[in-house]
Amino acid sequence: MDDEFITVGGHPTHVHDYHQFLHVPLGRIVVTASALGTEYEVTPSTGLWLPAGLPHSARFDPDALVVSETFDSGRYRLPYRGATAVAVGTARRRALLARMREHGSAPDDDALFAELTAGPADRLPLPCPISEPARAVADGLLRRPDDPRTADEWARALYTSSTTLRRAFRAETGIAFSEWRTRLRLNRSLELLAEGQLVGTVASRVGFVSTNGYILAFRKHFGRTPGAYARTSGERTAA
Repeated sequence: MDDEFITVGGHPTHVHDYHQFLHVPLGRIVVTASALGTEYEVTPSTGLWLPAGLPHSARFDPDALVVSETFDSGRYRLPYRGATAVAVGTARRRALLARMREHGSAPDDDALFAELTAGPADRLPLPCPISEPARAVADGLLRRPDDPRTADEWARALYTSSTTLRRAFRAETGIAFSEWRTRLRLNRSLELLAEGQLVGTVASRVGFVSTNGYILAFRKHFGRTPGAYARTSGERTAA
């Protein structure tokens, strides 16, 4: 893709012959990828892998600082077949910022690639908030992801305002409270699916009101249905 197609607002659908890792130290971008048109939000706490050959487009927020790290697809074997969001924690953030400061010196591609692909491939990034009320909510949901309380109900129980609680989640995790809870529930559901539990049972156990809502959320975030994931997980276990 020629640079002239990239604008301050994003770029149209295109394909790279190399693997790309997208990160935004500031702001936010939304990348659309896969045949299903799945959207992925890239924030300071969440990066995105785009395998070579995957068509994708992007929209940039006005204040977004976009960083693209590229890796030769012939040399590096990416463990992800589709677009994959990964958490950008302290270690990865330091590695990416160090890369930005190299200014033309010989980069250590091997070390950075290893850092950016370490850890489980399936789980969605889920940064935890640090302020007391938001952390209390996060801890409660980690214990009981099926807890149905809304942000307003949590706020009343903790003697704070829902606005304060929502702002804390957005500022400290990079995502809204509702999205944080959805990611937690989806991550927990992966474990239950791997155990062979039925999709409807899994949806209920992790807190989704309906099985259809769970399937739609799962497909949006993972690019496939829970049933397809369960079959793949079973094949990996059998192998």
